[in-house]
Amino acid sequence: MTGQSALAQPIRVTDDSGREVSLTKPAQRIITLAPSLTELVFSLGAGDQVVGVMDYSDYPEQALQLPVVGRYDTLDMERIVALQPDLIVAWRSGNPRGALQRLEEMGYPVYIAEPLSLRSIASHLFRLGALTGHHETANELGADFLNQVQALQSGFAERETISVFYQVWHSPLISVGGQELINDMINICGGQNIFAELPIGPKVNLEDVLARDPQIILASGSDENMPLWLDDWRRWPELSSVQHNHLYSIPPDLVQRHSLRALQGLQQMCRYIDRARQ
Repeated sequence: MTGQSALAQPIRVTDDSGREVSLTKPAQRIITLAPSLTELVFSLGAGDQVVGVMDYSDYPEQALQLPVVGRYDTLDMERIVALQPDLIVAWRSGNPRGALQRLEEMGYPVYIAEPLSLRSIASHLFRLGALTGHHETANELGADFLNQVQALQSGFAERETISVFYQVWHSPLISVGGQELINDMINICGGQNIFAELPIGPKVNLEDVLARDPQIILASGSDENMPLWLDDWRRWPELSSVQHNHLYSIPPDLVQRHSLRALQGLQQMCRYIDRARQ
């Protein structure tokens, strides 16, 4: 009887909006509303429980076979309803707020994520592990992820701080602010984001980059090849980063997605920043 009572206990977690998400049993029909969230759920071993994803959910490859329920600015509400989800995993700043509110009003359990740091990725693993019935895998993966992040941070804690300009896009010129995953990664590597005082996804001026003269320029384009526009900085040979050839590209999926692969992006970023110390 005690065992049955334990099994009957609802699953409760608090999401990043401060709301409690409650399920009577682990979710079996999950819709993920961001490629990074698709990756997280699959990494738990819950891929077979996913019934719908957002556009560009291309990792792992199995995700490409799933129905697409929307793009970054639009959700296909009819398709979502037809898939009969028992859990919707959403991205607060990446999904239309009105649509998320409507889904909640329709009675769907909606877990809202807004990861702003590497460590928050592990936090979401733990919570999604509970909601999907994969808490043991979540605990193992999350603990290992945190240990590796801490090891990197400790390794660079006493080294010279390097000023970093991170270029997300070229036209308009977009960087990262202080409340973003990439900024956290820069800090862990012992770098200092030259635009850390700005909000999320700031548009910046060329003149400001030149005036702040970063020691290294990091960029992520639309694929794994070095963005052609990274070489544009060579037009300003007075930049320290250009003089010392510290211009590096990192695959965007490794730094712009809040998934376990962000650890690979962190390791690559730390190697590049460390080169600027030499």
